[in-house]
Amino acid sequence: MCHHYDLMGYDYSSGVWQFEAYGYVPCGTSGVCVMQVFGSSPRPHATTLMVRVYNDSPSYYRAPVLVPNIYDTWFRLTVIHDVEASNVKAPGRGGKSHYFKCTWSLCTEHDGSNSYYMESRCKEIKVLKK
Repeated sequence: MCHHYDLMGYDYSSGVWQFEAYGYVPCGTSGVCVMQVFGSSPRPHATTLMVRVYNDSPSYYRAPVLVPNIYDTWFRLTVIHDVEASNVKAPGRGGKSHYFKCTWSLCTEHDGSNSYYMESRCKEIKVLKK
């Protein structure tokens, strides 16, 4: 089971947008998706950014590792998406319409790996247009 929080009313197709939130991933969780930027081009990709936690480290999709050793502590996550440059502080995947999504609790891995405990939390979510 997967719970998402779509940030409604913040769909965008141009400009520079910033997402900020605090995240928490308990020890023992692996493969959980913490945050996503939806919208990409060409298909079949659905996202232009996905922050996933494997073992104790959040990653841009599967690599590179963004920050090591974050289990059991609140961490600040900031994502800046420059639509025209197709850049999210990493190569973007294009697309014409985007929105931010926060994810928490029991999001299973897309490759079918067995991780029986998966959880993440987010709080103090902000969306800013630069």
